[in-house]
Amino acid sequence: MRIERNFVDGHFIEPAGTAQIAVYDPATEALVGQVSAATAQEAIAAVDAAARAQKTWGKLTSIERGEHLRAFADALEARAVPIGEALAAESGKSLDDASNEARYAAQITRYHAEWARRVEGEIIPSDTPDERLFLHREAIGVVACLIPFNYPVYTLLRKIAPALITGNTVVVRPSNNTPLSAFEIARAAEQAGLPAGVLNILTMDHATAASLCTHKAVGLITLTGSVNAGRIVLDYCKENIAKPSLELGGKTPVIVEPDADLEQAASAIVGSKTTHCGQLCTAVERVYVHESVHDRLLALLKEKFAAVRFGDRAQDPSRMGPLVNAAARRNIHAMVERAVAAGAVLETGGFIPQGPGHFYPPTLLSHCRQDMEIVQEETFGPVLALLSYHDIDQALDMANDHQFGLSSVLYSENYRTTMKVAAAIEAGELYVNRTPADPYQGFHAGWKRSGLGGDDGKHGMLEFTQTRLVVMKY
Repeated sequence: MRIERNFVDGHFIEPAGTAQIAVYDPATEALVGQVSAATAQEAIAAVDAAARAQKTWGKLTSIERGEHLRAFADALEARAVPIGEALAAESGKSLDDASNEARYAAQITRYHAEWARRVEGEIIPSDTPDERLFLHREAIGVVACLIPFNYPVYTLLRKIAPALITGNTVVVRPSNNTPLSAFEIARAAEQAGLPAGVLNILTMDHATAASLCTHKAVGLITLTGSVNAGRIVLDYCKENIAKPSLELGGKTPVIVEPDADLEQAASAIVGSKTTHCGQLCTAVERVYVHESVHDRLLALLKEKFAAVRFGDRAQDPSRMGPLVNAAARRNIHAMVERAVAAGAVLETGGFIPQGPGHFYPPTLLSHCRQDMEIVQEETFGPVLALLSYHDIDQALDMANDHQFGLSSVLYSENYRTTMKVAAAIEAGELYVNRTPADPYQGFHAGWKRSGLGGDDGKHGMLEFTQTRLVVMKY
């Protein structure tokens, strides 16, 4: 069993309190680790350390910060297996998937290192001939990073890499479900020689998180999480008018047109829905299929869902793994039961398996209605709702009739239909003839209740900056 301490100001600290956070393998329910729960004083000390470090870190040239990030990426890649072992134990992922997540985190770190010479300002024309306007991009200061459980290694670097390249320092709160891998990342930072105080990682309860996020030195809070978690962060931001960057819930719609390759669409939809047991913000959640091909797609989905096996991926990596905890499974199963009671037809799955582990079978519901909870609320699990439509206008109306607007998908070979959907879909992303994958050179940002700000690419990097306008008379 792993025993971990918090990482503050360049070293693992002796805990000030006695509280521990227990970490369980969701596939076996075995205790795999314990981490020290930070006190409010420790969280405040971490922010103070980050604020001190930022004074020096922010004065480095961006190319020097880029060199540090490249060394960090090398260390992440070198430690991919230890990071993966910790992640696999706490998440139910296979060792290969968990180690590859660490390697992918190294890739996004290198990508942001390349922005070193590209954090650019602007020269703006003045209204008078003897004056120039210079717009500078500057660091915000200390960034609080709140990390989810589903992809905790990749998401951690997705947030801290752009924060660091732009001159900020960070304090990270990993999910209490998956904190072990975060401390392996801290060891990679030590190995890379990242300056003390630039990266701080602490586990904590919600009350301590409030102390962290309302510290006067925290200038930005970035979260990937639920809508309710986003509302809490907005409350934190009010204290010091900190900047929020929120990637929240999703309910990805898929529109399947009559000319679509149904075999390709069905395989991709099932893959999206069953990857990490459907615990992705961009996982397919609702499918709108044209009435002329509804029965054919339903048959394909039912066949492919029924073929997916679930179980401990440490024993068989080809299986679909578990949900994060027992509460998630209870909530998802209750949603399925309410859908069936409301008139949905259970085609596959929809039961709680016997034995250890928080497993739930791939579950397909047909004959759903737009007003059903299963269509309107995020499941964050391997449950798919199927609805039919009679023309593309109705499909768009149904896809857009929603509180969320993160990702969306269209399967069609008609360029006119594709352009119509691209111009009208109310979502931050549209994927055509493929399911979502969040390319890190793009911009991952949601509409409506799916968030504020966003991650990835140039625009995600600029989230971690503020501007200074210099008006120069000469």
